[in-house]
Amino acid sequence: MFVGGEVGGRAGLSAVSIGGEVLQLMTFVAIGFSNAGQILLSRYVGENRRDRIGEMVGTLFTLLLGLALAIMAVFLLTYRGILHWLNTPEAIWAYTCDYSIVCVLGIVFTYGYNLVSAILRGMGDSRHPFQFIAIASVINVVLDILFVGPLGMGPRGAALATVIGQAVSFIFALGLLYRQREQICFDFKPASFRIHRSVIAPLLSLGIPMVIQSAAITFSMLFVNAYINAYGTVAVAVTGVARKLETMIGVVSQAISAAGGAMVSQALGAGKTERVPKIYLHALWIVAIPAGIFAAITAFRPQWLFGLFSTDEAVLAMAVSYIPVALVQYTGATLRPANFALINGSGNSKLNLAVALLDGIVSRIGLSLLLGEALGMGILGFWYGNAFSGLVPFFIGSVYLLSGRWARQASPAQDRR
Repeated sequence: MFVGGEVGGRAGLSAVSIGGEVLQLMTFVAIGFSNAGQILLSRYVGENRRDRIGEMVGTLFTLLLGLALAIMAVFLLTYRGILHWLNTPEAIWAYTCDYSIVCVLGIVFTYGYNLVSAILRGMGDSRHPFQFIAIASVINVVLDILFVGPLGMGPRGAALATVIGQAVSFIFALGLLYRQREQICFDFKPASFRIHRSVIAPLLSLGIPMVIQSAAITFSMLFVNAYINAYGTVAVAVTGVARKLETMIGVVSQAISAAGGAMVSQALGAGKTERVPKIYLHALWIVAIPAGIFAAITAFRPQWLFGLFSTDEAVLAMAVSYIPVALVQYTGATLRPANFALINGSGNSKLNLAVALLDGIVSRIGLSLLLGEALGMGILGFWYGNAFSGLVPFFIGSVYLLSGRWARQASPAQDRR
């Protein structure tokens, strides 16, 4: 978005913004099932169930790569209808199509990296996935500047840079996983790449609510953005930058949520329930530090922050009105991960589904329409509706923590090794 805004101006920034939302819509399946697989792998490690580890690896590969191909085919047949539904401005229609098509053609690499990294993290290795994505990010930035700048490829070049970076990270991660095949109890023979009945039920039981959770949030944000996009390219650009800033702190939030969920699952698998509240509290303060830094910069230097992405005067003027909304967003980003870690890590699929529907559909869409349309707050109402809905998981998760019902998911003492 930075390169697109600097080189392509408001149109390039807006196209990458909408195209990025479409890409997010396609990746919710990978995120949901990968996180579920990571949590279950951690559980099997805690229970010392090595037989289930290899079966889960094979199932994740078969399920996610198959879904990636199916989603790619569906999107290529329907992307014009999706972009029309999002009220994509005519001025950036071609750019948005270019960005979206290139991204979807590389979706196999996105899904592949997510599943391989989930396997490594589930086995306790978070260092290598970090290294691979760091390399991919550097490649992405360099190619962004080259493709969008000197080669003049516009948003298509930005998308191509993203796909190449993801492909590199996937190849590196897959190579490491192959070298560690003995540790993960998976031989990489063709016959092993299949759905194993012993693990598919718990994977679907936990994964489907997590997919719905991710899909509901993504869908509802697209629904809200469809109204925002009707306000024109300035509103689209400001919302796009705001979403990118939210995503940056969301990276920390999602990482701690996934890590905390795996730790909660492993602790319960080993029967060490006393660790769970400690994990919860640590997740809160770890995310609070970067969120506080972002909040301070947004509050005192908003035009400088938004100016990193665009120098358009109209965009910078509207950005000032987003400051209080951003502070609510950062608060939600701080409070969510600990609660998601507890709910997902304990394997409570019913509560997970309830949070998904309340957070993703009922509150996000309901509050946005109430504030934006019914109360006539316009674009501010849609911004606030999206921001306030992010607090829902905190209220539900806090009640669940205090109830102590999560402790019932711990493995019995006689089953532990």
